[in-house]
Amino acid sequence: MQKLFEYNWQVRKDWFDWCETVDPEELMKKRTGGLGYILPTLYHIVAVEYGWICGGLQGQEINIPSFDQVACLHDVKAFSERCHEEIAQFVYDWNDALEDKMMIDITDDGERAAHAYGEVMRHVIAHEIHHVGQLSIWSREIGKKPVNANLIGRGLFHI
Repeated sequence: MQKLFEYNWQVRKDWFDWCETVDPEELMKKRTGGLGYILPTLYHIVAVEYGWICGGLQGQEINIPSFDQVACLHDVKAFSERCHEEIAQFVYDWNDALEDKMMIDITDDGERAAHAYGEVMRHVIAHEIHHVGQLSIWSREIGKKPVNANLIGRGLFHI
């Protein structure tokens, strides 16, 4: 589990670096699919990870600024770094005893829904990978090579 979070964090950093090479207007240009914008998608990835892990699994009071409060690349990166600092230890302390522990989520419709911690952790991992695919498509649309999202070759697994 931890290695897949490390993978996502590496790829996210690569996307932030990629964004440094793109005109800021392109980061906020309306696109087809997903959230429809590059920078708000990166913000969304961070906010969802932070919300589920700190707010949901750890039960902490969380502060997620609106996108309008962090609407530039520098501020979204800073938000990501702050959130990473708050969730990394939980991710690294993950163990099998947490797998089936249950949390209660309040859905957008106000309903209560129970989720196993392991399910939530895997959802967070898959959520980011899904959005990275959208970022890759949008990068090609503006004529730029997307970030390499290969898991292999990132130095995460050693024999």
